[in-house]
Amino acid sequence: MGIFLLAAFIGVPILEIAVFIKVGGLIGLWPTLAIVILTAMAGTWALRAQGLATLARARTQIDRGELPTRELFDGACLLIAGALLLTPGFVTDFLGFLLFLPPVRDILRNLLAQRMKGRVETHVYVDGQEVHGTRRPGGRPRGRPGAGPVIEGDFDDVTEIDELPRPNRGGRRR
Repeated sequence: MGIFLLAAFIGVPILEIAVFIKVGGLIGLWPTLAIVILTAMAGTWALRAQGLATLARARTQIDRGELPTRELFDGACLLIAGALLLTPGFVTDFLGFLLFLPPVRDILRNLLAQRMKGRVETHVYVDGQEVHGTRRPGGRPRGRPGAGPVIEGDFDDVTEIDELPRPNRGGRRR
């Protein structure tokens, strides 16, 4: 991972400089700078529009009691896209604009899910017995049941409640 970051920190600026020289030689200095500024402005506008839409979808899912995992991933991709678009350069702008495309984010999400699939373990124990769990690819759990900290808790079945109370915002009472 460290060598990849080193290569990126050295390679990306060199690539950007080469592209700047080539584009500047073809269309001139001022049109090249104008394109860089316009892509930053367009990226900011697209980031705002897609970011607000993603936030609205996340709020809707949270209101339904669902975890907005897709929206969280999309939000992280949009954050990276915004950083890439604000970085001067044609290569980073291209990569940033790619992250605005939902099919590209879907491909990245699926690749990440496949990569994490073999590395993540979940285990649910009730009274010392495993009732649900996913195993590593080797099929053996790490450690022994009950080896970690025990977290006890109570719960109430709230499936019959139609609507959860909303938090008090702004100090006003309802």
